[in-house]
Amino acid sequence: MTTPLLAEFDTPDALVSALRRARSEGHRAVDAFTPFPLEELAEAFDPAPRWIRPAMALAGFGTAAAMYALQWWSAVHDYPLNSGGRPLHSWQVFVLVPFEVGVLAAAIAGFAAFLVTCGLPQLHYPLFVMPQFERASQDRFLLLVAPKGDPEPLRRLLEEAGAGLVAETHP
Repeated sequence: MTTPLLAEFDTPDALVSALRRARSEGHRAVDAFTPFPLEELAEAFDPAPRWIRPAMALAGFGTAAAMYALQWWSAVHDYPLNSGGRPLHSWQVFVLVPFEVGVLAAAIAGFAAFLVTCGLPQLHYPLFVMPQFERASQDRFLLLVAPKGDPEPLRRLLEEAGAGLVAETHP
């Protein structure tokens, strides 16, 4: 796996044009770091896959079904009690616990999926120790791009686009 390249630009226009050129040649833009928001960057990055809601639905409905099955099995097969001539499978009594436990499981699964999607907890990010990264919040514009193969064509492309410095990031 090739390591992404970090390019430093003096102006936001140079960063945006370098990003467009890199994407047109098939390289993947990982992230951009700027001292202020740039609207041109909003459409440049592919959105992350959204799997938080499906994870919550699967955990909630699956846990609710399991809890209902547990109650049904214990009341009908394991320990049947005929109380006042009522049927053994009285579903109205069995609904509350699966609902509550299903909501709890969905909330826990949603929180866990959120953390995984965001990449948290991440105690160390290798980009933060690079000396030029500190200026990204002051007066420089940084672009992190993953090359599609050999990093040298991407390095030349970024330098031609006006990058003052192109460096490899190391994990």
